[in-house]
Amino acid sequence: MKYLIGFLFILIMFGCGTKPQYQLNNEDNNTSTSLKIQEKQSISIYDLTAFPQTSDPYLKNINIKNTNINQKKYIKNYFRVWNKIPTDNLHSAMWPFRVYKVGHTYSENLHLTDEKFFISMKKNANFDTYKSIKKNALTLKHLNLRTFPTNKPLFRDPAQAGEGFPFDYVQNSTIGANKPVFISHYSKDREWAYIFTSFSGGWVKTDEIVIIEKKHTALWQKAEQIFLTKDNVAIYDENNIFLFKSRIGMMLALVGEDKDNYIILSVSSYKNSQPNFHKSKISKKISHKGVMNFNKNNLKLIMDEVGKSKYGWGGIFNERDCSSTLRDIYTPFGLWLPRNSSQQSKVGKVIKLENLNDEQKLQLIKEKAIPFKTLLYKKGHILLYVGIYNNEVVAFHNIWGIRTKEESVEGRIIVGRAIYSTLNLGQNQEHYNDEAAILKNLKSINILIN
Repeated sequence: MKYLIGFLFILIMFGCGTKPQYQLNNEDNNTSTSLKIQEKQSISIYDLTAFPQTSDPYLKNINIKNTNINQKKYIKNYFRVWNKIPTDNLHSAMWPFRVYKVGHTYSENLHLTDEKFFISMKKNANFDTYKSIKKNALTLKHLNLRTFPTNKPLFRDPAQAGEGFPFDYVQNSTIGANKPVFISHYSKDREWAYIFTSFSGGWVKTDEIVIIEKKHTALWQKAEQIFLTKDNVAIYDENNIFLFKSRIGMMLALVGEDKDNYIILSVSSYKNSQPNFHKSKISKKISHKGVMNFNKNNLKLIMDEVGKSKYGWGGIFNERDCSSTLRDIYTPFGLWLPRNSSQQSKVGKVIKLENLNDEQKLQLIKEKAIPFKTLLYKKGHILLYVGIYNNEVVAFHNIWGIRTKEESVEGRIIVGRAIYSTLNLGQNQEHYNDEAAILKNLKSINILIN
């Protein structure tokens, strides 16, 4: 099949990234003159000093058999928007206009967003032409998927702890470079395209994608694939022109290889959103042909790289949130996860915890959960169980902050990165809000791999 891809390359060269539901604050406060910052930084957090912040101690004493996960299901999900028109209806696609309203959201200057913003967004969204284009496309770089056709942010009340920066509710998710997408329609000004990915829908800039003809998408899908194992390595075309950066979670079509590199098919924009195909070299040190075996060595490689991530709501600033962290961990192993935490918690064997007290939850996790193969879910947050350390249940997760409460004032101790911690993260901190404890609010665990 590599020869088919090679033929595609010759033909072109010579022929020329979940809909969340939010409860909005009903208070109508203009916070531009009375903003109270409740978030605290540069505070020593007990769990981050008492428990190792690398994967080695947690991988050391567990038995993980060399497991090869079936790649076919992953491939099917990855390319599904190229093979079947998304079934999402217009009402579903317009959910942001029902959730975000005048008087309850704030703009980049921390003033209430005025009605003109929503009127202009609705007009430019051009939903009268929904699913009128129906074209397959590829992303050119790691890009933001927006809920409205704009780069401007929308915040909930920034005076409230856990709101304001970085929680821009126009940021839906991110999409990696060379990812398959489906174009529904263009905005009125044609600056934006409403697209569907394999996991969500939203707005991207039209100059960030290129249209791919159906006769070529079949060849792309049938090619052998490589999976990337390192973030932020620059990828160039054959003329050494920068295309995009590597990222764990990417899968790319293989067209050849030499001693040190895999040669992959990459794209840039030619004209009128048409693709210009290239052969790019990617070092074998940062990639793997086909899915990786699920074993200790490979887990360490992926966990330690993803563990460098800072917290990025919806993947903003090319970082990761809790669910994209887990999604990217499992991608090189060929295990498909949905994009948001609620949907991820339904994959595999689900065990409910809602009617148990804290001690019963811990006992059940110790008995049933499998290290590095089990997710722990509370509403709005998801973690990866990594085992028992010093008789404590430990999980890996990417988290913004620890909730505090001093009298009636809520706050956050900012963590802002991927960490290993207990399920009572923050219990040793001053003014810790134990009602918000991870353990107390755990709803379920789900075992992904038996």
